[in-house]
Amino acid sequence: MARRRRGGRRRSPRGAGRSSGITVTIEGLPELRRRLEEMPAQLKLACFRALKESGGAIVDGVKGRVKVDSGNLHGSVKARYENNRLRAEIGWWDRDDEYAVWQEFGTKAMPANPSLGPALEEEKQHLPDRIKREVRRELP
Repeated sequence: MARRRRGGRRRSPRGAGRSSGITVTIEGLPELRRRLEEMPAQLKLACFRALKESGGAIVDGVKGRVKVDSGNLHGSVKARYENNRLRAEIGWWDRDDEYAVWQEFGTKAMPANPSLGPALEEEKQHLPDRIKREVRRELP
């Protein structure tokens, strides 16, 4: 999560652009990446299709759960993908969406109103089946 710095600017942990979201770490990722490098291109593509489908489902889940006041958070949640790394980032990156963190985790004065966390939890049980289905389509 971003930390407050002098000058009032927010910075993500890796120094990249702004983001409001949840970071999920998968144990065994280095081994998985090594094994993915050995996979044929068609199987990597199958995994990427499954990842995009899950990413879309998470975005839809967030839209269905996010508190709607102005509608800004509902309309600006997005998924970004890195095909070569089989990576998806889902969250809010617009400067106007800084308050998404407050909605997700709450403040001293406001209770948490999570949408991203529950959508991720719901979807993570579907990803393995999506990957199996897509890989089976590619295998003879």
